[in-house]
Amino acid sequence: MRVAIAGAGAVGRSIAGELLENGHEILLIDKAPTAISVERVPLAEWLLADACEITSLDEAALQRCNVVIAATGDDKVNLVVSLLAKTEYGVPRVVARVNNPKNEWLFNEAWGVDVAVSTPRLMSALVEEAVSVGDLVRLLRFSHGDANLVELTLPPEAALAGTRVGDVQWPEDTSLVTIIRGNRVLTPNKEDAGGGGGKPGFSAPPRRICGPVLSGGAGAPSGPAARRPAPAA
Repeated sequence: MRVAIAGAGAVGRSIAGELLENGHEILLIDKAPTAISVERVPLAEWLLADACEITSLDEAALQRCNVVIAATGDDKVNLVVSLLAKTEYGVPRVVARVNNPKNEWLFNEAWGVDVAVSTPRLMSALVEEAVSVGDLVRLLRFSHGDANLVELTLPPEAALAGTRVGDVQWPEDTSLVTIIRGNRVLTPNKEDAGGGGGKPGFSAPPRRICGPVLSGGAGAPSGPAARRPAPAA
């Protein structure tokens, strides 16, 4: 697979190194002469050029690329590169780096972006995932479709602890995709019971609130399911 990376800084070079190890053909593009460090990634092709210029992208033969990665430290540049790659050269897959979380909403299909990667968002999600109990943590936003991947750590006193997955009335357009217990990642089925300290992962629209359900609010089970005792340890 041929991959062009706009931005030959530390991020771009690291991505190039990983992809080269996996057997891919890599082209690094940067307009700064100081960024051209062939000795750091000797197996990659290098191009000293402005990736926002059509003439530069023609020289890079972007139409031959299967993937373009806009990995510069400037969101404006990454958006322009993404748009040109998709609209002018028909690149099948465009991945863009988001530097400022406030700009994340721009990185979508309208700008030619198939996958947006926000480093600040990923770091904050990892921190929240480590310390948050009882609160939703957004792990990933899907570029296609109005959905997020979110996680919640169930507190021991959660109303749904011990309730079967099949007895819970999940909010509309919300899917339980995994349950993490300790070091185990489980594929959920309707017979599984939620336990305190477990981490269910959901696919849900951005404005869909799962917290009230998991803490025993609207959508919690009623009748026999609500009275079922927690399974023995």
